Amino acid sequence: MKAIQVAQVGGPEVLTLVDLPVPEPKPSEALVQVEAAGVNFIDVYFREGRYPAPLPFINGQEAAGLVVAVGSDVTTLRLGDRVAFAGALGSYAEYVAVPADRLVKLPDELDFNQAAAAMLQGMTAHYLTHSSYPIKSGDTVLIHAAAGGVGLLLVQIAKKRGARVIGTAGSKEKARVAHDAGADEVIVYTEQDFETETQRLTEGQGVHVVYDGVGKDTFAKDLNVMRPRGCVVLFGGSSGAVPPFDLLELTRHGSLFLTRPSMQHYVATREELEQRANDVLQMIVSGELKLRISKTYPLAEAQQAHRDLEGRKTTGKVLLIP
Repeated sequence: MKAIQVAQVGGPEVLTLVDLPVPEPKPSEALVQVEAAGVNFIDVYFREGRYPAPLPFINGQEAAGLVVAVGSDVTTLRLGDRVAFAGALGSYAEYVAVPADRLVKLPDELDFNQAAAAMLQGMTAHYLTHSSYPIKSGDTVLIHAAAGGVGLLLVQIAKKRGARVIGTAGSKEKARVAHDAGADEVIVYTEQDFETETQRLTEGQGVHVVYDGVGKDTFAKDLNVMRPRGCVVLFGGSSGAVPPFDLLELTRHGSLFLTRPSMQHYVATREELEQRANDVLQMIVSGELKLRISKTYPLAEAQQAHRDLEGRKTTGKVLLIP
C-alpha cells in the first residue's frame, strides 16, 4: 500500500510517500480501506516531534472508509461497514488497522469526505463547547482562528447554544467566512489589535470564555480580555507552544480558570465516543452544522497540504485522498 511515513521529525519535507505491506488487524482491530483522511494541526505536532511517537510512523489521526477485514475478537463490525475514526495514528495511508472500539459507523446520508472532515474537528468543537466550558445562553465567547476547521464549527455550535460570538481571523476574506458561519463580530487581527477590539465590543466587560487553538501569539492577551472568573480554553498551539507562566497571573486577571484539554480525555469510553460522534454526525445530517471542506489533495501531496495548513492558506477542512 501507499502511505506517508515520517522517518525523522522535522518540516513538511519529512513526509515521505512509501510502499509498505498492508497491515494485519490484531484480534481487537479492524482493517479500514481509507477513502479520505483528515489533515489536522495535531499531525504537524507529531511530524515536528512536539508529540513524540516511535519512528518511523505513518502520520494522520483521522479517516473514513470501508471495513475490509476484522480481527478474531471483533463482533461489532462487518465487512463493508462504512466507518470513521479520530485519534488513532496511521490514517495517511491506503489502509489502516484501527481498534474496533474506536470506529464509529456512518449514517447513510454522509459521504466519506464529510465523515473524514467531521470526526476530529467536529468532536473537538463538541467537547470544547459542551464539556471543557459548557456554553450557556447569553455568554459572550471569543474564538480565535474562527475561519479554520475547528473555528467554523465552534462558531456554529456556540451560536446554537445561544452565545454572542466574537471571532478573530487573519484576513477580510476569512472574516467573511466566519461571519457567514454565524459570528456576530470578527476582528481581523492583522489590521486590529484583538485585545483592544474585544474590550471595545464588550464595553470593557470581557468575555466569559476564549477558545484558543493558536497559543503562543494570542495567550498573553487572552488573559486581558476575560471577565472575572472567566475560562481560557487553550486547545492548540498553531503559532507555537505557550511558554511556562506564573499561575498567579490567573489571580491577577480575576481568578480565571485555565484548561489545556485534549480530545482523547473527552472520548475516553466507548459510550462517550459514540454519544459525541453521533451528536456531531446527526447535526451535519440535519443541516444544523455545516462543514466547509477547504481543499482535497492526493495522498502523495501531503507535504503541500501541511505547508498550506501551516501557512494559514486554508479555511475549513483539509483532506488527503488515497
